[in-house]
Amino acid sequence: MPIQLSDFQKIGLGLSIFGVGFIFLGMIFLFDKGLLAVGNILFLAGLSMIIGFERTLRFFFQRNKIKATLLFFGGISIVLFGYPLVGMIFEIYGFFLLFGLVRFLNSCSRAAMAEWLRCLTHIHKIL
Repeated sequence: MPIQLSDFQKIGLGLSIFGVGFIFLGMIFLFDKGLLAVGNILFLAGLSMIIGFERTLRFFFQRNKIKATLLFFGGISIVLFGYPLVGMIFEIYGFFLLFGLVRFLNSCSRAAMAEWLRCLTHIHKIL
């Protein structure tokens, strides 16, 4: 069962992968603020292209996720203002609150492009 993505989603997937790569390189290069800032912007742009701008806004601004959203975007803001280590601590904590493993697997099971994830060993039992 091949995964079918629109051209817009393919571009978003590429942006997200590059964003995660830049964040990873920024952390390896002793929290280089330029790489971290570019990675954050690319990741958010890619995410909004994959699932759509409106769904991205609805995801981040739910009442039960407001603390995680504030930590995540606060961390991004702190990185952009020039304090990458402190910003990444806030951002990573907010990321895990937003995109926890169970929440991640549940959202992937509903997404048409990640239906193959349910076929992996015993993941469907967790859901």
